[in-house]
Amino acid sequence: MIPALPCDPPRPRVPKPRGAVRAAALAVVPVLLAAPLGASPAHADAVSAEERLADLRVDIDTLLEHSSLEGAVSGVVVTDPDTGEVLYSRDGGERLLPASNMKLFTAAAALDVLGADHTFSTEVVVEGRPGHRRSVEDLYLVGGGDPTLTVEDLDAMAADVAASGVRLVRGDVYADDTWFDSQRLVDDWWPEDEPYAYSAQVSALTVAHGERYDTGVTEVVVTPADAGEPAHVDLGAAEGYAELDNRSLTGEPGSDGTLVVDRTLGTNTITVSGSIPAGGAPVTVLRTVHEPAGLAGHLFEQALERHGVTVKGDSALGGAPGGRTRVLADHESSELEEILVPFMKFSNNAHAEMLVKSIGREVADEGSWAAGLAGVEDSLVRLGVDTSDLVLNDGSGLSRGNLVTADTVIDLLVSTRDAPWHGIWTASLPVAGVSDPFVGGTLRYRMEGTAAEGVVEAKTGTMTGVSALSGYVDAPDGGQLAFSVVNNGHSGPAPRAVQDAIAVRLAEYLGHGVREGVRSLSSAPRGGGELECSWELTC
Repeated sequence: MIPALPCDPPRPRVPKPRGAVRAAALAVVPVLLAAPLGASPAHADAVSAEERLADLRVDIDTLLEHSSLEGAVSGVVVTDPDTGEVLYSRDGGERLLPASNMKLFTAAAALDVLGADHTFSTEVVVEGRPGHRRSVEDLYLVGGGDPTLTVEDLDAMAADVAASGVRLVRGDVYADDTWFDSQRLVDDWWPEDEPYAYSAQVSALTVAHGERYDTGVTEVVVTPADAGEPAHVDLGAAEGYAELDNRSLTGEPGSDGTLVVDRTLGTNTITVSGSIPAGGAPVTVLRTVHEPAGLAGHLFEQALERHGVTVKGDSALGGAPGGRTRVLADHESSELEEILVPFMKFSNNAHAEMLVKSIGREVADEGSWAAGLAGVEDSLVRLGVDTSDLVLNDGSGLSRGNLVTADTVIDLLVSTRDAPWHGIWTASLPVAGVSDPFVGGTLRYRMEGTAAEGVVEAKTGTMTGVSALSGYVDAPDGGQLAFSVVNNGHSGPAPRAVQDAIAVRLAEYLGHGVREGVRSLSSAPRGGGELECSWELTC
């Protein structure tokens, strides 16, 4: 059962490890940080580099003993990538679940295999030789794995079809997603998560929603009516493609909201139940659709009609003919360099999986997870990453079959520094405390007002019992530290306060600001819970 929705965004569920206990969120975690050297120039001169490093190690040890990590295993490694010196290491070789830290590997492999300037093509084709024809039998919308294809792009292609002279489609409009295989979800993703945007079906032809390009979803808006009446439900882009089962009621003004928006698995029936208070604000949620290519075809058919092209048949799933075809319209995506920003900043799972399958297409002419993940691993080996402790089961980290070590993450962070696209890769990472969501991403509300603000760029990762933060801390003199914190087996909310405190301590160690005495950090920065904040719509 999908959890009830108040008037705030939903908090979807993620599979929890066996025996994990969901504890109540901690309001404040007191964190002890021993003052680093540098409280004054004289103090800095008086203490050796060895003592400063010893203090750093003691501080990190203290943080990792915090009660929020009781019963947990934490792989933590800090390295100076310029010298290779390991400043700190605890359980760096322990195999752990990475959550969305897996996206670090996927993004690096995509840049290596596909190239920063790679684009994704979508075409509209018909069977037959080139030539002007006012009517065609069938029309095919052919997907090429574009994770950023929008309704506006479909509309522009429909306009191009009309401009080509076509006025009538005697048959059907087919949505062709055969660039990838037909496996829509990773084998161990939990079916109960499928209605949520973070577990959308993966297709080579899918429509992206909003400025963050959430694929395979529709925006459902529930608006209160008069008390005692059914609420009004708008299925957004899926109107006419999905069916609505509206069991909701409008409650009395000021009553509790108990809305539940669900999708029956294997169908496109969206069920809305529970109540929404009269006079209350509308509730807006994203829900996935079954067979995203079908939605793309449906929207394209509507766009054709708007531009004066009559479709006698319907929209359906189907591959383009293998013989001679002619292209009536096409769309080219932005370059991968630009696509990485919404992908990494907002930890978009579907983007990761589409990139994996695109890698498979590139290296083995097979748009599958098997071919793509093999291509990812081969790429990592070429980059110099030791993959002996790495287990890849998807590209996003949603699978609990993935395994990494903090040492392997550090190996990636260090090895990629020699790649020509390294700056593009790091630019896609969330930046601590920067309010612009397309810069701060999932770190926009973390480490604000600390020494880490603006100088820590790192990938987050959060699922029930799994949390991670890995990336870089830039020094004022141009130097840098690479760090990885991977926590597994904790109960309650993600131990983000501990991760943040380690990152802040590293920034202070490098000379950003001066810390004196004891600090307390919130255990749950805005939206803190068991999922990525972008999945909970809180950042």
